[in-house]
Amino acid sequence: MKHLYTFALIEAVARSGSMRKAAEDMNLTASALNRRIRRFEEEFGSDLFERIPGGVRLNPAGEMVLHHYRATLSDIARVQSQVADLSGERRGHVSIACSQALLPYFLPEQIARYRAEHPGVTFSVKVRDRARAEQELASYDSDLALVFEPVYLVDFEVLHLVPQRVHVVMRGGHPLAARPEVRLRECLDQPHVAPDARYGVRHLLDFAARRMRRQLDPVLETESFELIRHYVLHENAVGFQIPIGLRESADGSVAFRPVSERDVAPGSLILGQLRGRTLPVASARFAMQLAAALQDVAA
Repeated sequence: MKHLYTFALIEAVARSGSMRKAAEDMNLTASALNRRIRRFEEEFGSDLFERIPGGVRLNPAGEMVLHHYRATLSDIARVQSQVADLSGERRGHVSIACSQALLPYFLPEQIARYRAEHPGVTFSVKVRDRARAEQELASYDSDLALVFEPVYLVDFEVLHLVPQRVHVVMRGGHPLAARPEVRLRECLDQPHVAPDARYGVRHLLDFAARRMRRQLDPVLETESFELIRHYVLHENAVGFQIPIGLRESADGSVAFRPVSERDVAPGSLILGQLRGRTLPVASARFAMQLAAALQDVAA
């Protein structure tokens, strides 16, 4: 939409922090980009950027303008999806920021199920830690967030919540695999692999360990839960994950057991959106499907 093009240029500059880099990204000359933004600032009555060493950044007025642009794009997408619904063919795009645990099983199943009924809807899935996922909602970069143990919840409207116990992941033949549940101290006495501090699982583990006057001392710390799941096959170590991201292997090579709630309290897997935002139809309907599926997980 041509009338929004200048706003897109402003967003490109804000994203890159450089007029020159933004011009390259938008296939313009730097002088043409600069003239367009200067013209907008004159008509608007305020500068949008302040110069800093090495580039530019939005000033408070620029941040307000960019927020308005993103909200406008969201409103247009919502109206487009409503108009598409009038023709009986749902279209639209759904963007989701989520924890890694949702990637192997839950989200692929849910997206495929939704698209089987509404093939005109497309998706983007971005893996984000719990703090970044909330930022994505506030900046309109994502419609929905599905994260374990969100940090702030300031502008986060909770659509559904399901408890998840922390589980130990290990080789199928590991001695702890014979237990129905394990104690945290037993895990910490073993070589262990842990997610880094940005993730909700690690937050719960660190809190529980401090209560026991212990601390995690992982042989491997990573941002990848996939690495944790595979690493335990190569060393007789244990890792940690939530059950929505786990399934028993057909050959029994990997096992997982819950950590006792006497040691580690369950965390919350939360589906949410930006507070006060009216979602496009496709995103709102997909959120309803996710909430129902999470209810089944809890059951």
